[in-house]
Amino acid sequence: MGPLTGFKVIELAGIGPGPMCAMLLADMGAEIIRIDRVNPPSRGGVDLLNRGRRSVSVDLKNPEGIETILRLTGEADALIEGFRPGVTERLGLGPDDCWARNPRLVYGRVTGWGQDGPLAQAAGHDINYIALTGALHAIGDQNNPPAPPLNLIGDFGGGAMYLALGVVSALLESTRSGKGQVVDAAMVDGAASLMTFIYGLKASGQWIDERGRNLVDGGAYFYGTYETADGKFICIAPIEMQFHAEFLKRMSIDPGDIANQMDRAQWPALKARLAVIFKTKSRDEWCVHLEGTDVCFAPVLDTDEAPNHPHNKARDVFVEDFGVVQPAPAPRFGRTPSAIQSPPPQPGEHTSAALADWGFTTDEIATLKECGAVWDLGSD
Repeated sequence: MGPLTGFKVIELAGIGPGPMCAMLLADMGAEIIRIDRVNPPSRGGVDLLNRGRRSVSVDLKNPEGIETILRLTGEADALIEGFRPGVTERLGLGPDDCWARNPRLVYGRVTGWGQDGPLAQAAGHDINYIALTGALHAIGDQNNPPAPPLNLIGDFGGGAMYLALGVVSALLESTRSGKGQVVDAAMVDGAASLMTFIYGLKASGQWIDERGRNLVDGGAYFYGTYETADGKFICIAPIEMQFHAEFLKRMSIDPGDIANQMDRAQWPALKARLAVIFKTKSRDEWCVHLEGTDVCFAPVLDTDEAPNHPHNKARDVFVEDFGVVQPAPAPRFGRTPSAIQSPPPQPGEHTSAALADWGFTTDEIATLKECGAVWDLGSD
């Protein structure tokens, strides 16, 4: 039912942004085969990023295993991989190898530093990539080192989301041209792109390179988090004039006490004043007083609380599927709704069935198993 129903994608198994991208495409209806290692170690736990596709275990050191993947590319619309630059070329699975079988194939690649540049071959993780863009420097309290913002900005925002957008855009173009192309999604590129608004503020003189001194980094008294009487937290963001006026009214603060909302010099004193006020009531009491109003307010919820918030429950922001509470597919489509297609697979769980559905005969699959090119979990 999803908008990508009918598209076929091959995912060369990796970690982080690649699986996240594949999950997004699967939620939107794409049929995805995840190429896992042969006899892989047990993953343990539930890796929700792997939901929605089938797993085929292939030995990438076996020539027949490489040939199996190349044959699959002939039936696919896109392939996504997250190896270091040059790895798939050395395996015989680079773009040119795949285009020899299918010239319309979209070849999606996600790396930390990109396919070229002096750092292209260096190892790294989310925090390293966002450090190079100015994003990490801007996050955190002014009296402490920069704070890692989970791995949301590099891995998932700058990597997975840009890869998904790139693959879908290239698929759209391919339907017109009949030609494939490489999508080079680098986490450093994506994280930098996510910083466009901040660089715009800096260019207009509205941003300074000091943490906790700016409009949306916790510096402003009207944009940040505050502790409540019960040790929990709330957040406020009444930036606009009309929202700020409503906030002052509901907090019983005389507007005359604030000469200029955007005067940075008065922000620390006003933050301290609000910190005292917010500690006079519990988080739930502040919710009763402020939630749902135009003061731009929300309670700060943990991962146990978030799925049970009335707004999230009303919109089914979180769902329980295969016994696990998890975020629902996003975004939403009015005519072709997305859906979680299936639980995360075990490596090799669907080798025989998936290969058969993609055109391999029973005898061919048996031969591949015998020579060790593929592995079927069900055969153990």
